[in-house]
This record gives sequence, structure tokens and C-alpha cells, in this order.
Amino acid sequence: MKQYSAKRSIQILAHILKQYGIDKVIISPGSRNAPLAIHFSEIDAFQCYSIVDERSAAFVGLGIAKSIRKPVAITCTSGSAATNYYPAVVEAFYHNVPLLILTADRPVDFVDIFDGQTIRQKNLYQQHSYGDFELLEDAEEGADDHNFETVKKAVELCIEKSGPVHINIPLAEPLYNLVDELPFFPRVEPSIRKKNYEMPSTLIADWNISKRILILAGTLAPNPELETQLAQLVKNHTVVVLTETNSNLAHEKFFAHIDRYVTDFSETDYYTYAPDLLITIGQNVVSKRVKQFLRKARPTKHWHIDEHWQPDTYNALTQKIETKPQVFFAQLLKSVNLEPRPFFNLWDVLKDKKDAKHEQFLKKAPYSDFYLFYQLSKHIPENYKIHFSNSSAIRYAQLFDFQKHDVYCNRGTSGIDGCTSTAMGFAMMEDDPTILITGDISFFYDINGLWNRYIPPYTRIVIFNNGEGNIFKIIPGASETNALDEYIATQHNRNAESVAKTFGFDYTKVEEEITLDRVLPNFFKPNPKPKILEVMTAGCNNADVLKQYFSELK
Repeated sequence: MKQYSAKRSIQILAHILKQYGIDKVIISPGSRNAPLAIHFSEIDAFQCYSIVDERSAAFVGLGIAKSIRKPVAITCTSGSAATNYYPAVVEAFYHNVPLLILTADRPVDFVDIFDGQTIRQKNLYQQHSYGDFELLEDAEEGADDHNFETVKKAVELCIEKSGPVHINIPLAEPLYNLVDELPFFPRVEPSIRKKNYEMPSTLIADWNISKRILILAGTLAPNPELETQLAQLVKNHTVVVLTETNSNLAHEKFFAHIDRYVTDFSETDYYTYAPDLLITIGQNVVSKRVKQFLRKARPTKHWHIDEHWQPDTYNALTQKIETKPQVFFAQLLKSVNLEPRPFFNLWDVLKDKKDAKHEQFLKKAPYSDFYLFYQLSKHIPENYKIHFSNSSAIRYAQLFDFQKHDVYCNRGTSGIDGCTSTAMGFAMMEDDPTILITGDISFFYDINGLWNRYIPPYTRIVIFNNGEGNIFKIIPGASETNALDEYIATQHNRNAESVAKTFGFDYTKVEEEITLDRVLPNFFKPNPKPKILEVMTAGCNNADVLKQYFSELK
């Protein structure tokens, strides 16, 4: 027999989530949120997942939301549990991933009287959420009407803004009273407004008079419609399209390896290759080199196209276009001149030159992090979806061809803290296999990302273990300080073998090139358990290899 929570606030909450199709709930253990755990787990419409560590749980929810592209609910007990959600909340805020945060709380009059597990939870995420709400306890006057409207508003805001929204839920004891039947609640009438966009005629005029049009794509979810539209724009060499690995856009006439092409730009080059019209789409751009180029180039006009964010990243923003890129380009293509422009050929000559030097370096690249990424780009089967961790991993990925895969990375805040948890949450939802490619520091930081019994056996993790945060030997400045090894790069001699065993992963360690070349093809074969491949590169002078690569591109 089903047993539901007797708390009407929880009954209303679940009813409304069900009406909006929010059916994935990540539950972390606790007593104060027991009514939510009991209630959601008893309703067939919800799929519930138990993740103990709240910091990991929130990132798992974020990964699920990235996969299914709709809101995911996460719920925890009161006190410090709620604060552990914050890293994922910030990532979701800047990356526009819809998380509905349900924090159980002590009654309002318990705050600041030193009762156990009681902090100031109301508005806890105010700086990094799209809305902060609090429900009334059942006994308060007008609680049902207030809670119904509050939850409805919160859910619609989460959907509309595609980002984190917080509902704080004070719950008085008793917490474990149950009922075997649910009351009737009215059907929810959605009131989300549909946004319409009409392109101003001035933009069409600006496009037609521009001689040097450059489109830069940052972080984007896979979008075949947008990819087709941009392909039309480059067909006749009308524009230059620069993409990144996690732009998820592929075409033979796109320029997919920005750092290859702009790495050694001189002051003259900044002018030579500068656009007069810059159009940016997507969110966070990984390449520091392209940011430096465009800030120095100072295009005459800069349009940014995004539903949610309009950042002046290049100190040149002239037009904020608040819509989806595919909506904008659908209208643009009907009206503008698509004649060839010499600007494309200028960039194409540069591309051919740099690509040739890239291929020359690959022939002599030694065993190293660089070599590993080259091999991965050749061996990962096409049906795999790739998650890159932050720091070195996503930067190495920029240099190689991963365009045949859907690619993901937590670039909202670019932190290493939840990369594994996010990838595992994503993997839980996918029929196709997921591979996480991660550095050692990122992996060990988020070990609890593997404390998850829902990880499919076809999941793969590749760790490149260079024994430190090697990124700090790549970026300028850090290597000049005596604090580098111990306090910045944090050198270590750990490996992941015991971690893999603890969490039920098959494990293989590689320490040199011949073994890597032999092991890598077999790594993707079916197996009853998920697999970890750890590639040890601590003695390889990885930073020097990468610096030599960029030096030989000149």
C-alpha cells in the first residue's frame, strides 16, 4: 500500500511538479526532508535517485538536466546540507541549467536560537538564483493558496529562465505522519509567456554593408538547426565562423581550432584579421587567445545573441539580441546578402598554414598529456558523448578533432569541483555511452561523484595524471613563484586504483606510449562494469611539450 506524506505543502509541491512534467528528483538523506523523500518516492510519476553528498548530488542533478533539457529537482535536509548545493547552483546560474532547489528547513522561529541544523536558509542563493521562495507551514492561515501559487510561480520561473530557482520549505515536527490517499488538487494552468522576436531592419542594413563578418560560437548545446543555418552562411564564403570544442558545431568550412590560428598574433595581425561586424553566440568562451584578439581588434559593431545573458566580453557590444540563435538566423537568412567576402579567404589561408604545422608536430609528439588527447581524438567511438573537466582538459580538447561527438563542460564558472558528478548524472540518462576525460586534481577533488549506484556499465573515465595541477605550469606567471609546486600546482603521487575498486569500476593504468596504444582500443569494448583508464604522465614535461607545440605553430 502506498504511503504519502501528510504534509499538505509537500502534497501541493509534488502535484504541481507532476503537472509540469518535472519527474527527476535527486534526494540526499536527512530527517527534515524526510517528508519530501517519502512522498516523491511513493508517486509513480517521479524517478528518484539517492545521492548522499549534497555537493555531488547538486552536480548530478545538473548533469541530468543537461541531458534531458528540462528542470530537475534536488532536495536536502536543513543546515549546512543546503550550503553544499551552492557550487552547482552557481554553475547552473551562469550556464542556464534549470535546477529546482528544494531545501527543507526548521520552522521560521527556530532560526538564530542555536537549534540544531538551523541556519538562515531563506534567500540562501539570492545572488545566484533566478528566484527565491518560501512556503508556509500547513497550520498558517491561507497556507494552501499561498503554497500553490508560490510553487507554480517558482516552477515557471525555472522553466522560463532555464536556471536555478530555490524553494525553502519550513517543516515542523512530526515529520513522519503518513496518509494512504491524496486529496484532490485543481489542475494547473500554465502561464509561461512565449517570447517573439522581430529583427530590426537596421541589422539587415548593417550586415549588408559589412565587409568582414566574424561569428564566434562559445558554449552551446548540440543544435542541428543552428548548425545548418551557419553552414548556409559559410557556403559562399560570406562569413568566418570560429567554433570551440564545446560549441557542438561542425562543418568543413568552420574554423574549429581557434588557438591554433590566433596564438602568435602581432599588433598588425590584430588589425589584419579583425572583423568590422562581430556576432557572438552561446555562452562562456574557453580560449583566452581569442578574447585577447577581439579585445584588441575592437570591432565597429558587436551583436550578442542569447536569451539570457548579454555580456560585453570584448568591450565592443553594440546590439543585445535577446532570443535563441536559431530564431535570429532563421530571420536573417531570409533578408541578407550572402555574397562571397574576401575576409573568409584571408582566414582560410591562415588556417591551411597552421593546420599543416599542427600535423607536422603530431608526427613527433612525445608521450605526454598532449599525445594522449591526440590518441583519444582518434579512438573514441562516434556514439560516445564526451564530458571534459575544466582546467587543462578542455584546453587540450580545443586543439584536436572531437567534432563528431556531443561535447559538454561546466563552463558556467569553469570550476573543477563537480565535473565528475555532472558527467555521471548525464550518463545516468543516456542510452549512448558517456566518457569523462579529466585531470587528476579534478578527479580526486570530486571522488564522491562515483558514490552513485546508477552509473551505467558502459560509462568510461580517462584520467590524465600528471601528478599536479599542470595548468599552472602552462599559464604565464605561476612558474616564477617558489610556492608553485606545493601550494599552487599541489604536486602529489596518488593514483586512482583504490578509488576505482571502492566504487566498483574496472581499472587500468598506463605509464608509457606502447601500452597506451595497445590498451586504448580495448578500453571501449563492452564490460559488466564501468571503466577507468588512468594515464600516468608525471615525468613527461607536459607543459614544455605544449609550449613547444605553440612555438612551432608560428
